[in-house]
Amino acid sequence: MKVTFLIRETSEGFASRTDPERAPAYWAAYAAYFDALREAGFQIQGGALQPPHAATTVRVRDGKRVVQDGPHATSKEELGGYFTTEMPDLETALRWAERCPAAEYGCVEVVPNLEMAPRG
Repeated sequence: MKVTFLIRETSEGFASRTDPERAPAYWAAYAAYFDALREAGFQIQGGALQPPHAATTVRVRDGKRVVQDGPHATSKEELGGYFTTEMPDLETALRWAERCPAAEYGCVEVVPNLEMAPRG
C-alpha cells in the first residue's frame, strides 16, 4: 500500500532547523531516520517545507482568484514536510511513523494514498 507521511511540527521544531546549536542534531536525526527507511528497502519521495509563514493560499470564489499570505489555517502543529513510500500494511507504516523524529515533539499523520483508476 502506498502511504504518505505528513510531518507536522511545532514552531519550536521549525526553529530547530536553522538554530546554529540545534540544527546539526535536528538534521542528523532525520538523516538517520531516512537512512533506516532506505536500509529497510523502502523507496521514499518527499521533502522538507519552508515554515508556514512562507506559504500562500489560493482560492477561487465567484470566478475570481483570492490570494492569502500564510497557511490556510493555523494550529499548534504545522506541515513541515512529507514523504511517500510503499509499505506492506498500515501497522508497518504506523511503526515507522513512531520512529520519525517529529513524533517526539509534533506528530506524524499517516495517510493511505487513494489508488487512482487508469484513464482510458
